[in-house]
Amino acid sequence: MRPRRWHAELALLGNALIWGFTFQMVKNALADASPVLFVAVRFSLAGILLMLVYVRKLDRRMVLPGGLVGLLLFAGYAFQTSGLRFTTPAKSAFITGLSIPMVPLITSLVYRNRPRPAELAGVLVATIGMGLMTLQDIHLHMNRGDILTVFCAGAFAGHIVALGYFGQQAVRQGAGFESLAVGQIVTAALCGFVSFNWLETPRWHMSSGLAIALAITGIAATALAFTVQTWAQGHTTATRTALIYALEPVFAWLFSWFLTGELLSRRATLGAGLILAGILLVEVKRTDDKPHPIGNRASPEV
Repeated sequence: MRPRRWHAELALLGNALIWGFTFQMVKNALADASPVLFVAVRFSLAGILLMLVYVRKLDRRMVLPGGLVGLLLFAGYAFQTSGLRFTTPAKSAFITGLSIPMVPLITSLVYRNRPRPAELAGVLVATIGMGLMTLQDIHLHMNRGDILTVFCAGAFAGHIVALGYFGQQAVRQGAGFESLAVGQIVTAALCGFVSFNWLETPRWHMSSGLAIALAITGIAATALAFTVQTWAQGHTTATRTALIYALEPVFAWLFSWFLTGELLSRRATLGAGLILAGILLVEVKRTDDKPHPIGNRASPEV
């Protein structure tokens, strides 16, 4: 594996670690704020920070791609939040995790090529592991919330694929990843403020816990994490990104265990092991592959 790809995938692993760490923090913060309004403020803080940092590096060529990626990002959060009103957190976590197998399917349609066998095997193993970690009982009944969360998974999968495509395009054009990162964050923030009034009953009670959660999630889990993802996906594949992000619930449990002593059941422990096994299967079976090309006959026109 080339050093740049190794660095990119290690950076994505850092994102999964950050999101796993902030999971419980966000959950606690939602006691003082409604979800979509929290997301809108969180992304606004991140957008302002990124605009201040990258104001001299913004490139007009990435405005439309950044807006498209931002719409997909916000759609994922909006569908997930709306779905949580009608389904359980465990089912929501599992169905959201279905974005993992969706990524290679969408990628194969976008690039008109077949996912590698090792990647498909890794995705299948990791998805089974996700189910074991999150689902307490398995049944086929789907309610309104479950269907909304399926759309959430599709939006998040589309976000990963689109960000990979435009990230590689930015590298080829010399446009830089910064504009794409800023564009998606600002778009998601604007969508949040436009829609929170009709997606939920707004609720906001500023407290020290909410302020700390906004600061950490706004800076680390949004501004830093999505900038890192934008850069990293210019140097690795969307499928590998999805697999690495499957580690988020594992990290969330590790932090919960460290802070509260919460233990996993045997079934959930097996699930965490399968997620790790799915990622290792892809890494050990690695060939000298390259990120999907941009601008050849196998690529869509934009």
